[in-house]
Amino acid sequence: MNTKIKFLFFFGCLCSTLAFAQLDTYGYKMEVSGITEQWHKMTLPDAAFEKISSDMNDLRIYGITPNDTIEVPYLLLVGTEKKGRKKIDFKLLNASSNANGHYFTYEIPTTEAINEIQLDFENENFDWKIRLEGSHNQQEWFTILKEYRILSIKNQQTDYSYADLNFANSKYRFYRLLVKSSKKPALSTAKISLDAKIDANYRNYGIAYTNIKNENKQTLIDIDLKKRLPVSFLKINISDTFDYYRPYTISYRSDSVATEKGMKYMYTNIRSGTLNPIEKNELRFTNTLARKLRVTVQNYDNQPLNIEGVEAKGNVHELAVRFTEPADYYLAYEKTNARKPQYDISRATSKIPNNLSDLTLGKAQVILKKETPVISPLFENKMWLWAIMGTVILVLGVFTLKMMRKK
Repeated sequence: MNTKIKFLFFFGCLCSTLAFAQLDTYGYKMEVSGITEQWHKMTLPDAAFEKISSDMNDLRIYGITPNDTIEVPYLLLVGTEKKGRKKIDFKLLNASSNANGHYFTYEIPTTEAINEIQLDFENENFDWKIRLEGSHNQQEWFTILKEYRILSIKNQQTDYSYADLNFANSKYRFYRLLVKSSKKPALSTAKISLDAKIDANYRNYGIAYTNIKNENKQTLIDIDLKKRLPVSFLKINISDTFDYYRPYTISYRSDSVATEKGMKYMYTNIRSGTLNPIEKNELRFTNTLARKLRVTVQNYDNQPLNIEGVEAKGNVHELAVRFTEPADYYLAYEKTNARKPQYDISRATSKIPNNLSDLTLGKAQVILKKETPVISPLFENKMWLWAIMGTVILVLGVFTLKMMRKK
């Protein structure tokens, strides 16, 4: 019985030591305060993104008690846009044309609202104006869109099309689409839907420095955000009012190499597309942890665009956290090759309350590592080692000679 008690005591001490050591494997910690309920949320501050790994797998919340360290489950909530497009059934009643253009009349059998019609034409290289009307009885028509522009450009330099009709929620049984074109539009498909998206929750970033340089028929826009932050939105403010369609690529500085000519910087592409005067040039992309970004605009033989400035935003990152017992809690981060945590709450998100009160995070603290004691070798001077080896060889030699004489 005494042996069993000793074993359990030893095992408990070992587990406790290992638990305390968990926090020591991370680089930084922030004290968590304001815990009053089981569920809370915490917003990750800008300071944390300087050291968090790019995949954010190294985020942990630990609670320290006198006898143990508790790992607290959390769910990472990123304030991205929530898309909720509902497809609406319809049928084409009529397709006709007159001097005004080409008409397409649709009927929606149900009384559902719509706010988007996606058009797909077989035609290429067109620039048309659209008029959209709605009616309850096909006798009286009400204007929804007037002089709405759609276009397609396809050549060696540009491949761009815009043919989505977006408008306020409308509820009619009949919709009439007028394409103002002398050329017959080959409308292959039309999709009518209700787009019930929830806008993204963004945080505006101040830009420390923007450098715009025109060279080799390109415009390079270098952006410095002051510090490493999660970026997912750029708006390019262009003052030109003429038509322009310029391919662009967004990239971020991901590495650097020292060469004889100085530092050489490596960039990783995030997104590409076409700057144009029809859309707002609001460029959305996957959240990327970066400090320095570059937008490369292809001008070809055109004059460079007049770019007045750039706006940058990033999605708010929050943690929904569940606490079960009192402890001193810390948010820990910065650990190389950390695996993504697997918590039960990620499979039961419906159990997380909708309204969570905020927690307060303290300043970032460097986690001091326990120094491993250096054990000095038994013989630091090699002369001592050679002297002992020589003595051993001498003793063995004398002993061998004595044995030979006895024989």
